[in-house]
Amino acid sequence: MSVVRPFRGLRPRPELAGQIAAPPYDVLTSDEARERVKNNPLSFLRVNKSEVDFPLDTPSFSREVFLKGKKNLEAFITNKQMVQDQKSSFYLHRLEWRGESMTGLVALCSLDEYESGVIKKHERTRPDKVNDRAEHMMTVGAQVGPVMLAFRTQNEIANLIDDLRSDSPDTEFVSEDVNHQVWMIDNCDAIDRLKSAFAKLPSLYIADGHHRSESASEVRRRKKAENLNHTGNESYNYFLCEIFPSSQMRIMPYYRIVSDFNGTKLDTLFGKAQSSFEMSESKKAVEPEANNVFGLFSEGKWYKLEAKKGTFDTSSPTGSIGSAILEETFFKPLLGIQDIRKDSRVEFVGGIKGLAELERLVNSGKYKMAFSVHPVTVEQLLKVADAGQIMPPKSTWFEPKLKSGLIVHLFE
Repeated sequence: MSVVRPFRGLRPRPELAGQIAAPPYDVLTSDEARERVKNNPLSFLRVNKSEVDFPLDTPSFSREVFLKGKKNLEAFITNKQMVQDQKSSFYLHRLEWRGESMTGLVALCSLDEYESGVIKKHERTRPDKVNDRAEHMMTVGAQVGPVMLAFRTQNEIANLIDDLRSDSPDTEFVSEDVNHQVWMIDNCDAIDRLKSAFAKLPSLYIADGHHRSESASEVRRRKKAENLNHTGNESYNYFLCEIFPSSQMRIMPYYRIVSDFNGTKLDTLFGKAQSSFEMSESKKAVEPEANNVFGLFSEGKWYKLEAKKGTFDTSSPTGSIGSAILEETFFKPLLGIQDIRKDSRVEFVGGIKGLAELERLVNSGKYKMAFSVHPVTVEQLLKVADAGQIMPPKSTWFEPKLKSGLIVHLFE
């Protein structure tokens, strides 16, 4: 079963929601966040990325930065810019972007189910990043950014959400071309219906937010050790999630950029690549149409690369994903990049920035080549998670992004 739990959300006053709600902590650089806060001092970036209030050379994950985030959150509450709801509630969050919409349930999910695998993963996490976010949660006393979860679409929940969503949302605003609408669901009968419907789901799937999930689990371990009267019902046994039907979710590609030719020249690399790829020069930027097709931009030109049959594992849920094929057929044998998690020659560019950004980065001289990759489908993601496998890092870029500070879970 899948447990969902209502909670007393801390939310911006409706008229301030558009100013306060901010991107997740890991979407913007510190410099980008500082620029936003200059123009909007009410931004929740002052809580989830509070180095913006310090000099440029201040470490982003220092104790003083996290304490400042706590102080800024307390100021939002003291000034009544954010108010905690009196009743435990569920929330519906609808996002409209580029002519499409998705509506999810905002709820607390069980860390027991996360740790037992009922809530399924598809990525590894880095201990340093987990510890940093756990320290933030412990210091601030809240989970400020939701984890995006998916469930295999089924009509009962979709119809129930439609029934509960009225014409007049509690909060509505537009941010970065996304229209956000939020409804509070505090009716006892509606809450019970939602609990019952989700309890029938055998699994939920982490779409975006693996580090936030693991950090919440780490916080639970720490708080449990500190609490001699631990019962399992405390709020720290749950984590903040937004749960969407898989049919409504959209994944964009995640591109790769590389800073050198591994001690050789582009022509030499192409010569070696011919055993694994069909290759041709392209007069336009290459947006791959299949998992085994890639665009490569280097030295002012685009090339189309198609991995030949037999060079990748079509039977494996992970092995047939574009980023995995590229890693196995090009990065490892030709560039000597054995682990893209650790190799500093590789960086990643979200597909929302477009192919022109790849050209710009390579033309700047900082990078030697860029690769466009076919986006992972939601069904591929679910199959990887069902198989208990792990995708290469930075394989999925979800849009639209959820907001931090829109609904906050305070530890009580």
